[in-house]
Amino acid sequence: MTVPTDPGDLATALQRTGYLADTGIATAAFLALRMGRPLFCEGEPGTGKTSLAVALSRALDLKLIRLQCHEGIDAAQALYEWDFPRQLLHLRALEAAHRTVDEASLYTERFLLARPLLQALQEAPCVLLVDEIDRADDEFEAFLLELLDDNAVSIPEFGEVRAEKPPLVVLTSNRTREVHDALKRRCLYHWLEHPGLAREIDILRHRLPGLDERLATQVASAVHRIRQLELLKPPGVAEALDWARALTALDRDVLDAEAAALTLGAVLKYSEDIDRVRAKLDSLLS
Repeated sequence: MTVPTDPGDLATALQRTGYLADTGIATAAFLALRMGRPLFCEGEPGTGKTSLAVALSRALDLKLIRLQCHEGIDAAQALYEWDFPRQLLHLRALEAAHRTVDEASLYTERFLLARPLLQALQEAPCVLLVDEIDRADDEFEAFLLELLDDNAVSIPEFGEVRAEKPPLVVLTSNRTREVHDALKRRCLYHWLEHPGLAREIDILRHRLPGLDERLATQVASAVHRIRQLELLKPPGVAEALDWARALTALDRDVLDAEAAALTLGAVLKYSEDIDRVRAKLDSLLS
């Protein structure tokens, strides 16, 4: 694991992975690492929350373990399950050999299916990404809070699994609902905004080294103006990158109305949004 000495050092390490972190993001991530606290990242979709966790794992040379949250997720899906088919085969093999069945032999690591949370405790130090925690329910939040407090879990048939060193935990939320204060208090908090124009141009040119400077500026400027419209889903940085890639694939070095109309599907994902933007292309590209 590569240990940064300060937020600037971490920002430099993140930049080497292709993630351009501003001072606020770099400081929040550095403090989470130095203090051993989870980092709760909240913001609009496409602001780089998930990408931050991926970049941290690369910059720190740590394994990334991801838990994608969804409605109805429970401890079995997030923590562990027992491999019942394999246990049954083990039982049948014992019976065929006329050997005594020892129940304890059914609950060993051999039959334990570790899910992301248990994997993170077993393999720490690592980066644990709990993605879109706002999609989970209250019961899962409470369970996660207990696990983060102790960095350990007790499996009734197996025993306790404890991380000698806590994983670096990054939780993300698109704020589809409010996450409870108890979980937020356990974490360091950072709200991610869409990058400013200059930084988004830098991101485009850094992630797409062959991209023409003028085209990068035109794409970033157009995306910034599009975000000001009332859309169902404003574009994020990932969509800006896709737009630039689409234009490059068509050998376009200028973002004019014709090129934009042909490639709006790279930056907008709803027909209503495409219609709204297409009607204002001239002003958006001026």
